[in-house]
Amino acid sequence: MISETVIIGGGVIGLAIAIELKLRGTNVTVFCRDFQAAATHAAAGMLAPDAENIANEAMRSLCWRSRALYPDWTRKLEELTGLNTGYRPCGILAPVFEEAGGAGGAGEQRSRGESLSSSPSSPAYWLNKEAIHQYQPGLGAEVVGGWWYPEDAQVDNKALAHVLRTAAESVGVELKDGIIVEAFLQQQGQVVGVQTNAGIIRTAHYVLASGAWSNELLPLPVLPRKGQMLSVRIPEVSPELPLKRVLFGQDIYIVPRRDRLVIGATSEDVGFIPNNTPEGIQKLLQAAIRLYPQLKHYPIQEFWWGFRPTTPDELPILGTSHCQNLTFATGHYRNGILLAPVTAALIADLILEQKSDPLLADFHYSRFQSKSSTSTPMLTHSANFSNGHNTTPLPNAINHVSTDSPLIIAGKTFQSRLMTGTGKYRSIEEMQQSVAASDCQIVTVAVRRVQTKAPGHEGLAEALDWTKIWMLPNTAGCQTAEEAIRVARLGREMAKLLGQEDNNFVKLEVIPDLKYLLPDPIGTLQAAEQLVKEGFAVLPYINADPMLAKRLEEVGCATVMPLASPIGSGQGLKTTANIQIIIENAGVPVVVDAGIGSPSEAAQAMELGADALLINSAIALSPKPAAMARAMNLATVAGRLAYLAGRMPIKDYASPSSPLTGTITS
Repeated sequence: MISETVIIGGGVIGLAIAIELKLRGTNVTVFCRDFQAAATHAAAGMLAPDAENIANEAMRSLCWRSRALYPDWTRKLEELTGLNTGYRPCGILAPVFEEAGGAGGAGEQRSRGESLSSSPSSPAYWLNKEAIHQYQPGLGAEVVGGWWYPEDAQVDNKALAHVLRTAAESVGVELKDGIIVEAFLQQQGQVVGVQTNAGIIRTAHYVLASGAWSNELLPLPVLPRKGQMLSVRIPEVSPELPLKRVLFGQDIYIVPRRDRLVIGATSEDVGFIPNNTPEGIQKLLQAAIRLYPQLKHYPIQEFWWGFRPTTPDELPILGTSHCQNLTFATGHYRNGILLAPVTAALIADLILEQKSDPLLADFHYSRFQSKSSTSTPMLTHSANFSNGHNTTPLPNAINHVSTDSPLIIAGKTFQSRLMTGTGKYRSIEEMQQSVAASDCQIVTVAVRRVQTKAPGHEGLAEALDWTKIWMLPNTAGCQTAEEAIRVARLGREMAKLLGQEDNNFVKLEVIPDLKYLLPDPIGTLQAAEQLVKEGFAVLPYINADPMLAKRLEEVGCATVMPLASPIGSGQGLKTTANIQIIIENAGVPVVVDAGIGSPSEAAQAMELGADALLINSAIALSPKPAAMARAMNLATVAGRLAYLAGRMPIKDYASPSSPLTGTITS
């Protein structure tokens, strides 16, 4: 049985949240793809907001608050398990070198420390050369002074990971190892399930705490930052005094443990490339020996690496998401261990009490949404959509149908249920006029044709106002799944270049049949599975096959798009029976695509219960495209209203419009 809350990610953040929720009375399940791969194991365990000189005020406050929670938090964990977390409020020493004017030089270090020491929240003390060498013997000769941060601390990261996992088990958190979440299934602003390597799993609430892998599930700007580390063993017999202080130097830190020194860490933007490298280890050793020379004689004990989840501003993503039952707790970068207790408390408050701490506003995912993007208005209010054109408004009664709801695709809200294309027009001007007249909010663009500047696609990127229209890149022209996957990735980058940073939509077309242009069901399914894993909101173009539609929904596609008849044929609805079955069984929006030739056919498709239409040829090939675009808009609205209103019953006999009873007789 799956619990009330599923946490995706079994690192320190996921486990800390799970324990907090469980202790507050909520049943919790944690999905962990690989416990040993969590960034927790690749850390040094420093609790060092002061030594790290965190500039962002909100982040500094968050870190200070979490550091203050550490004594009680670790004591509670130790009481639950009988194990030691290795928490030590030991303070941290930050030596500096004489590098006048250089980054990290003594002058700069002194000024940053002085600003910190003036804060009542966290004092710092400057030690001159003589004092620092007395305080910590064995420092390098180039060290000219340093800062002592008495309130910083450390915890044994590996011990903490073990304690957290043991504590989670002891309080009854259900831990499921080897479960890989491949996609969120979203519908009407809710997560209705997660696609995993063990099948579809559904619960009431979800927490995304999968660290560096978060971007594989949703278009969040969380990327892996590889960190290499090593440890050296402290000799049992040594003429020198052992290192007792955590040293936080320039691009290096050395953390003493009982029998070893932990040295870290590189920061490499190389994706998920594993393993230690000679260059990385050499840099660490050179910097560490410069800071604390005697360790050059210590035997090397171990090398390792990990992937820290970083965001563009190096701050975490915390709080609510685009779905009401999905909460974010990811992107902690190098402060995941430090922020574990405060993250657990804030997220538990948010989920269980709907209490959002004011500090969470600074870490909301929306801070990364481009101001020129349509994402923010799409998640707020329909009045923000006008496409920038003055079109004749629909009657008030139509605009405010209380029984209808907006179209929601992959968490984004749209008021128009008509999508249009950009191909086959006689000129860019006709395309612009038609898009405006249609009042559409989604326009599909053939990525390959834009990139190759195919006829009719020159200047397309500049022809429309992408701050008001959502781009739907499509993989038109792709004959294999591999081609479609590659072009989809290019489409996502194209959307970013046009200011839609968070656009992960793709209309998936895999069409090897050049005569009839019928989509390949096997290739479409293969491509869809991979693209969903990569975080795309996939809108697949398919034959009107109910079984394929259901399978695509199960793998996590955002919609299904069955054809009414072959592309560009204008034959109208030739697959009505199958489309009705697809609509009846679908848990995602159904968009009828291809073959609609007239407004009456558009209305008919909507009367069946389709959620939206995608129409290109019928508009572009009309003698008056803009007029036809407006007609298709009105037909889409009329068909939707008719579907919502409900058709009168069909009878085999006549029935008078006016009753015969109560009539006046002479």
